Amino acid sequence: MGSTPGATQPISAAPTASQPDEGSSSCCNKSQDCCKVVGGGWKTPLDAMNSGTREQLLYIPAVMNKGLAGSDKKDYLATVDVDPNSPTFSQVVHRLMMPVEGDELHHMGWNACSSCFKKEGVSTHKYLVAPGVISGNIYFIDVKTDPRAPAFHKTITGAELAEKAGVGFPHTAHCAPDEIIMSFMSGSPSEGYPAEGNGYVSFNPQTLEINGRWERGDKKQSFGYDFWYQPRHNVMVSSEWGEPMCFAKGFNPADVEAGKYGEKLYVWDFKEHKIIQELPLGRGAIPLEVRFLHDPSRAEGFTCSALSSEIVRFFKKDGGEWATEVVGAVEPVAVEGWALPNMPGLITDFVISLDDRFLYLACWLHGDVRQYDITDTSNPKLVGQFFVGGSMKKGGPVRRTDNGPQPEALVVKGVEIQGGAQMVQLSLDGKRLYVSTSLFSSWDQQFYPAMMEKGAQLLQFDVNTEKGGLTLNENFLVDFGQEPYGPALCHEMRIPGGDCTSDIWL
Repeated sequence: MGSTPGATQPISAAPTASQPDEGSSSCCNKSQDCCKVVGGGWKTPLDAMNSGTREQLLYIPAVMNKGLAGSDKKDYLATVDVDPNSPTFSQVVHRLMMPVEGDELHHMGWNACSSCFKKEGVSTHKYLVAPGVISGNIYFIDVKTDPRAPAFHKTITGAELAEKAGVGFPHTAHCAPDEIIMSFMSGSPSEGYPAEGNGYVSFNPQTLEINGRWERGDKKQSFGYDFWYQPRHNVMVSSEWGEPMCFAKGFNPADVEAGKYGEKLYVWDFKEHKIIQELPLGRGAIPLEVRFLHDPSRAEGFTCSALSSEIVRFFKKDGGEWATEVVGAVEPVAVEGWALPNMPGLITDFVISLDDRFLYLACWLHGDVRQYDITDTSNPKLVGQFFVGGSMKKGGPVRRTDNGPQPEALVVKGVEIQGGAQMVQLSLDGKRLYVSTSLFSSWDQQFYPAMMEKGAQLLQFDVNTEKGGLTLNENFLVDFGQEPYGPALCHEMRIPGGDCTSDIWL
């Protein structure tokens, strides 16, 4: 279910960093035809919302890796048909195998996005930038030549990145007007992946070569993870997960007490590439994803702290300094039959609609996805909620001790959903929400061991954009437990042409 084995097209090797394919978007001089290319995307987020076409495909990594232990099977990029009028709707129609085992594909970015709108010589949304967290390899994947059959364009190996920039454990890639910026959560493998080696690397968006380290100055983050920039306010805000050699092995609460997990946001002078302010969020908060509002005139955004399960608004004060306020929280639930007496929601991802009206978040342990009206950014209102699974579902080993309700196991097309709501992606028009259920292979194995045998799933919800509300599309399910190479774990989603968590407007 959810796959078409006949469409499988394994790739045995990827081009190396010195072997870009023909038809590259590199622009070496003004006489080249490539310089006639003008950047696409959209002029404003509302243009994207109102004029963008309905998505027909979706890209999502299928992870076969098993944390630091590795795997004898390669991860791959799955192309999913999301066109309801297509005969292969809700199926994997192509699989691009990675060239080596042990990548742990996770998050993905673009070579260029709407920040390059109308820019000469730039082909926006042509290459997915897909890093392997464990291997350190960076794959540039051509999804524009044939969107239904992505192909490798170029690879930068983890060894090259370690040698030239001293980094490992890549995470977020964002396309800026003149460069690609990627966050790294550790130093090089030869040094044991030290957290203090975290930082950022700049890549040339035409040649896709390494420019060098992006950050400057003496101040450093304690740990690395996500970031979002907003040039109109000359600012970048970044977050932190934790010590790589801790989280890569799974979650140990003692590591939180030992200070090995993140608890701050960092504010950067974007032009100078320097940290100018630290915003503490509390011991063991673990702030993960960072999202500014899409409207570039507004100097505010959100992060969600995973362990404290708080919705945190960050904003620029009248005096120019930045501040935070907790504007919402998912309260822990008293339980028995679990690792701790109180189970946090564990907010692991969120997405903001392009009109900045709704925020959708995923609680991986409680298992629900939530929709908030953020018209008043200081006072989000819960307007939609749906449980897709989680650790508290009926029939499992966990029981609530506060007499609160426990959701039924969710079954779609005869398949019981494994894990909880983890990553979320929203259609440009804000009417369809996609939800995947895998976090990170070592965490999946720890908290949802059945997922390793039954695979993760991809779901779709119809969104009420007037009053709020989420309705499961029971005709849509991609079951990665039935993939031809064995059960796989699916994580972050990308939509061809850009989406609500990739594109930045200037």
